[in-house]
Amino acid sequence: MFAPLFRWLESRIDVFAPFDERETPPRGVWPFMWHHIKGVKGWMAAIMITGLGFSGIEAAMYLMVGWFVDLLATQSPETIFRDHGWLLAGAAFLLVVVRPLIYFANHAIVDQVVVPQITNQIRWRNHVYTLGHALGYFQNDFAGRLSARVIQAGQSIRGATIEVIDDLWYALVFASVAIGFFGRTSLWLALPVVVWLGAYVALLIYFVPRAKKRSEANSLGRSTTTGRIVDSYTNILTVKLFARADAERSAVRDSLTRWNASFLNQSRLITGVSVILQTMNSLLVVATAWLALLLWSQGEMTPGAVAAAIGLVLRLVQMSSWLIHLVRGIFENIGSVQESMETIAKPHDLPDAPDAVPLAIGKGAISFENIRFNYGKGGGLFDGLDLAIKPGERVGLVGPSGAGKSTLVNLLLRLYPLEGGRILIDGQDIAHVTQDSLRAQIGMVTQDNSLLHRSIGDNIAYGRIGASDAEIATAARQAEAHDFILGLGDQDGREGFDSRVGERGVKLSGGQRQRIAIARVLLKDAPILILDEATSALDSEVEAAIQQQLAALMQGKTVIAIAHRLSTIAALDRLIVLDRGRIVDSGSHGELIARGGLYARLWARQSGGFLAAADPEKLAV
Repeated sequence: MFAPLFRWLESRIDVFAPFDERETPPRGVWPFMWHHIKGVKGWMAAIMITGLGFSGIEAAMYLMVGWFVDLLATQSPETIFRDHGWLLAGAAFLLVVVRPLIYFANHAIVDQVVVPQITNQIRWRNHVYTLGHALGYFQNDFAGRLSARVIQAGQSIRGATIEVIDDLWYALVFASVAIGFFGRTSLWLALPVVVWLGAYVALLIYFVPRAKKRSEANSLGRSTTTGRIVDSYTNILTVKLFARADAERSAVRDSLTRWNASFLNQSRLITGVSVILQTMNSLLVVATAWLALLLWSQGEMTPGAVAAAIGLVLRLVQMSSWLIHLVRGIFENIGSVQESMETIAKPHDLPDAPDAVPLAIGKGAISFENIRFNYGKGGGLFDGLDLAIKPGERVGLVGPSGAGKSTLVNLLLRLYPLEGGRILIDGQDIAHVTQDSLRAQIGMVTQDNSLLHRSIGDNIAYGRIGASDAEIATAARQAEAHDFILGLGDQDGREGFDSRVGERGVKLSGGQRQRIAIARVLLKDAPILILDEATSALDSEVEAAIQQQLAALMQGKTVIAIAHRLSTIAALDRLIVLDRGRIVDSGSHGELIARGGLYARLWARQSGGFLAAADPEKLAV
């Protein structure tokens, strides 16, 4: 019966509604929270209004009890329905019809409209914004901690908001009704409640800042421990290869010890405050009951008013413990929001330019003009480097480790911002094209080919949206991967292209991962191709077979290849020799050998020359 209504309510907020993905969330807890909930402020107002109605009726129920007791004391059974029937019926209607309807409206808005949708909308928007950060942002933090803060931001912002405008509002209205009733009956009767409220506020003033500080420490301990555990699991192969399980256990134990200490510190505060509060509550009940009895004995209060007064005080006492934990919960959520904000609300280091347009590839010419870059450090890895690559030219980058080969292609992919100069593709400055369109036109195979924890087919299809099963299989055959894929299976019974590869592809060998990555790039078929040690993990037989496919793939494309094994790139059109961020030589393989420079020395070492020059006695040792 209620299903259509629930479906309508649940569709009021679109979790994935479009938003400005480039807008940096504001700093400051309350601005950060408002940034995420301002789109549902109308629903928040509805929660507050329905909460006001329900809390008003709840408080009125105690006054009605007093009225009802006095009615029984002053009326006879024969006249009570005749003289007060309509009032009794109105009270029954208020309790039986109006109260449930307002309760339903309040909880339907909270539980069906706001809580699930706004929680996941906040998570979605923070995730999308976080994806827009540059590569260095992710390299400087734990993946587990980043994901935890994106997830916790949704529930913390929603929790703090709902608790303030619904639960805290409810308590405030109830307390106001109680004080108004006591004050109208007798100022002396209101005095214990006023004193109690003053003491309660003083207790909150003492408690809240300390609870906030300790909650932040507890939240930091949680996220740090989570990050440490996830880091261990993510790098489990390294942990086992180096027999470092004891070290990892020790690191997590230290983190848990600090987290536990912060948790106990928080618990001590809560226990102490709770004992003080319960003492205050007992004094309030005794003082109110004694004053009510005194006023009744003097004829200033009816039995019904006494019953209502004691009922209101008992309800206040009951709410006080709940309220102090509510306030603690609010500030715990605020502490989590602050922690998430400090991680998430950072400007993108590498945003698209305001005038960015999609890259239009023509022939595929690439030009590095006076580029300067050194990862933001002093000095310069590249300090005025110039390099022009013709359309369709196949270029190899050669040089010792640290020469800047991989950095150069990372700058072409705009994974890091240039510190000077510019990079052009077909005359278009890549700083003024959208990053997605730039990377869509470049296919790259790296030496560290991490795969997504999805099916083999999904990983290959990552190269082209909407690729058919036949196209995926063809790419796998070209990468010499089809046969081994058909023999794969996972723990859930999926086989072949449907089998899962494990986190980062850990269930596959290095060579298998590299062939999947090559299949992905073959399927992408982008006009610019980058190969960074693309066949380093393959055996010679498989490499020879794939080299034929790569040679066919290179036709008509601009190619940049990096390889320490020089034989794999010796046949390219031109080799660029880099050393410490400078181009020290260029030419074909034969030209570079004939000149006898750095390339010739590297070639001689790989051809066995360094063995001949070595001390035979040292080699024997």
